Amino acid sequence: MKTIFSGIQPSGTLTLGNYLGAMKHFVDLQEENNCYFCIVDEHAITVPQERLKLRENIKSLAALYIASGIDPKKSILFIQSEVPAHTQLGWILQSISYIGELERMTQFKDKSNGKEAVSSALLTYPPPLMAADILLYKTDIVPVGDDQKQHLELTRDLAQRFNNRYNDIFTIPEIRVPKVGARIMSLQEPTKKMSKSDENLKASILMLDTDKQIEKKIKSAVTDSDGIVKFDKTNKPGISNLLTIHASCTGESVEDLERKYDGKGYGEFKQETANAVMATLRPIREKYEELMASDELDRLLDEGAEKANFVANKMLAKAKKAIGLGRVKKKR
Repeated sequence: MKTIFSGIQPSGTLTLGNYLGAMKHFVDLQEENNCYFCIVDEHAITVPQERLKLRENIKSLAALYIASGIDPKKSILFIQSEVPAHTQLGWILQSISYIGELERMTQFKDKSNGKEAVSSALLTYPPPLMAADILLYKTDIVPVGDDQKQHLELTRDLAQRFNNRYNDIFTIPEIRVPKVGARIMSLQEPTKKMSKSDENLKASILMLDTDKQIEKKIKSAVTDSDGIVKFDKTNKPGISNLLTIHASCTGESVEDLERKYDGKGYGEFKQETANAVMATLRPIREKYEELMASDELDRLLDEGAEKANFVANKMLAKAKKAIGLGRVKKKR
C-alpha cells in the first residue's frame, strides 16, 4: 500500500479543471492507498486574504473534497494550520534551501512580476513548506497537475539533501500527473490554464456553478470556424479543450468522440459536452450543500486533524533529532 498526499489552497471555489485534473482521481486512489488530503490554508496567506472569506473558503473546500467522493473513513482529510508540524518542518527545510533555486520557481516569477511589494513567503513557501506537507507523512506518490512538477522536483531535491546531510529519514516522493484531463484550459483563452481567479467569468466552470451557468459557459466557449470536431492542440485549442473535458467527464476516449461527432456541427457537440459536465457536477453540488448545512463537516475535520497530528509529530521529532534541535534529557 502506497502513501499519497495532496494539498489544495482554499483561495476560491474550485474549477472543473481542479476536479478533472485532481479531485476526481483522488476517489479511486483512496481505495488501495493510504491517502492524506490537506486544505493548505497557510499557503494561501502568501498573498493578501480577507479574514472571513478565507475561513469560508477553508470550510467550503473541505466540503467539496467530501462531496467529490473523499471518504474520511478511508482517507485523512485535514486543515494544514491545525497541524503545527507543517510550519515547523517547513522552517527546517527552508534552512537547507538555496535562494537561487527558490527564485527559479515559475510560480514565484509569475506572482511577483510587476509588483513593488512582494511577500517574502511567496519566495520561501514553495517548496520548503510544500515539501514539509509531503515529507511529514512518508509520502510515496504526489498526484499533481503538470504546472506543479517544478515544485515537486525541488521537494525531492530537498528531501535527498536532508537525508544525505543529516539522516536518511525522508521518503523521496514520486510525481504522478494524470494522463487525461491533467490540464483543463480556459474556455475563452484555450491556450492558458482554466483558473478560479480569471477575471473573465465565462472562462472557467466552477464546481458550484448551476446547470444553467455551465450550459451557458460551454456554449460560449471559443472554438474556430471550420466546424470539425478534431483534437489538435496547436490549430484547434478550443475544440481540443472541450474534447478533453467531455472525455474526462464521460470516460469516453478522445478518439471515440472524434468519430461520434464526425460530420456534426459544433452546436450539438457543445450541448452534449455541457450535458456531460452538468451530470458530473450536479451530485457534487447537492452533497456539498447538504454538508454545509450540517455539523458533520466540523466533526470530520476534527477527527482528521487528530489523526494527521499523530503521524506528523512523529516525523517532526525525527527531523529535529537529526538536525540537532532541542535537548537530549539524561535518563534517571
